[in-house]
Amino acid sequence: MAIMITDECINCGACEPECPNNAIYEGGVEWTMAEGTELTGQAKLKNGEKVDVSEEQEPISEDYYYIVTDKCTECVGFHEEPQCAAVCPVDCCVPDPDNEETEEELLKKQKTLHKNK
Repeated sequence: MAIMITDECINCGACEPECPNNAIYEGGVEWTMAEGTELTGQAKLKNGEKVDVSEEQEPISEDYYYIVTDKCTECVGFHEEPQCAAVCPVDCCVPDPDNEETEEELLKKQKTLHKNK
């Protein structure tokens, strides 16, 4: 499953630079699928919507850091454990029960986001 950041986040920012997929954004900041990935053209999001990968999307949270589920691979293909959770001082990076994915699905997503890795 993807990782999510709970509302217990203290906005320290420790998680953001650790994400190999650039899936973590500061509250209120718009995001793109292309940022931190090798994607070009269009991408289909989990909700079925097709977006231009360079098009800015609305922030998922205005108040605290958030993780874009469509970009989160739980660090599969990069690290043994999710790096955001490993560095979070308040343990607010937790599995997202609404976005369960198998290790195979996460690895496939990682290979899609980073074609050359």
